[in-house]
Amino acid sequence: MVLIAGRRVNWDSSSAGARELPAVKRKVSSFDFYPGSSHSESVLQVFNEFRDSRLFTDVVISVEGREFPCHRAVLSACSSYFRAMFCNDHRESREMLVEINGIRAEAMDTFLQYVYTGRASITTTNVQSVFETSSLFQILTLRDACAKFLEEQLDPCNCLGFRRFANTHCLNQLSNSCRTYALQNFEEVIQHEEFLDLYKEELEEYMASDELTIGKEEMVFEAAMLWVCHRESERKSMLKDLLQHVRLPLLHPNYFVQTVEGNQLIQVAPECYHLLHEARRYHVLGNEMMSPRTRPRRSTGFSEVIVVMGGCERVGGFNLPYTESYDPVTGEWRMLAKLPEFTKTEYAVCALRNDILVSGGRINSRDVWMYNSQLNFLCPVASSSQDWD
Repeated sequence: MVLIAGRRVNWDSSSAGARELPAVKRKVSSFDFYPGSSHSESVLQVFNEFRDSRLFTDVVISVEGREFPCHRAVLSACSSYFRAMFCNDHRESREMLVEINGIRAEAMDTFLQYVYTGRASITTTNVQSVFETSSLFQILTLRDACAKFLEEQLDPCNCLGFRRFANTHCLNQLSNSCRTYALQNFEEVIQHEEFLDLYKEELEEYMASDELTIGKEEMVFEAAMLWVCHRESERKSMLKDLLQHVRLPLLHPNYFVQTVEGNQLIQVAPECYHLLHEARRYHVLGNEMMSPRTRPRRSTGFSEVIVVMGGCERVGGFNLPYTESYDPVTGEWRMLAKLPEFTKTEYAVCALRNDILVSGGRINSRDVWMYNSQLNFLCPVASSSQDWD
């Protein structure tokens, strides 16, 4: 017996010669057709044409005396504000003319273009009014687009005003972007009118930040005095609060004596004297005196780090010669110069200004080494006169 495997063939036996019939296609009971977004776009396009020709419109929105014929269904579908207005038996649900106050007619026109076409033209002229209109009507996509547009327009002239606007409307991302921009471009920002109109608390926030980008600390002092002198009679009482955020010890000694101590407003402000005294002590004692105002800002290239010296392995207990620094702000670890004698144990370390002293230990306990942070180098210094207990 021979077995032949193959496809099934239908044969027409009614004719004189057998012939193959075409395969019968399998029928389906349903077919899901989706043309994509083009269908909804075409429907919106037709509705917009209806709006322009006032065809099938069933409500007229009046803004600043200008009338906008619309379709209740379209407005309700896009905006929960209008849905609540037209669907909850409010007076507006029965009236043909609905007046809306508190927005601009031009912004309403832009809003309706977005509702009916999905597109909106946002410019520097209309962005604020379009934002407020989209916020009122609860169109978050258009609202976020306005916020994004503002973020892309940041410059030294407007970043402070944009941040105040962002804080008023709880736009956290825009507010953070404005703050970062102002900190990074502080020297240009203080040259514009918006800086002089800052609230005291706003100015203090910028002056207190370690992220403030400046060429030298003198710029912060000059910014504070510029702001105070703009309205001297009402702001001179705030001088002490502002000077607390100026790192006076880091000013050049000549500048401090001639410009700061010689300033007439400061000379008649005894509440500021303790800040001046702190700066004088720092100029005499150097890094031996420390306070929040002796810490350099990050833009100067200096930062506070944690230094880890030596230690031992978890397994085996072998001594480690490594010295590393950790920056808690950036989270960065950095290798420093190795300890000169990695067999030494139980030694003492202490900070001396910006350097580190290493002394004592079970081996060569009279040796004293100093780590120079500027040179990243460990060098021996005079040995101690007696062994450490």
